[in-house]
Amino acid sequence: MLDRDTDRIIEMAWEDRTPFDAIEAQFGYTEKQVIDLMRRELKPVSFRNWRARVQGRSTKHRAIREEGVERFRSKMQRVISKNKPSK
Repeated sequence: MLDRDTDRIIEMAWEDRTPFDAIEAQFGYTEKQVIDLMRRELKPVSFRNWRARVQGRSTKHRAIREEGVERFRSKMQRVISKNKPSK
């Protein structure tokens, strides 16, 4: 795996609204593999903080998400990504 892929997986894992299913769809990493990657790549205290944050979070687990939520990103992401720097 490339370093930039590892960085992107870590970034997506930290994002609240990105489910593990999105990481698996894009990179082929299951939730368990993401947890192993995070354990390996993060400092121990950062890993514990991340685990506490995602444990049981409905937005990270498709099975416990609210019904009807089928997106991988926030509705606001499209708007934010089109922002241009002010001069």
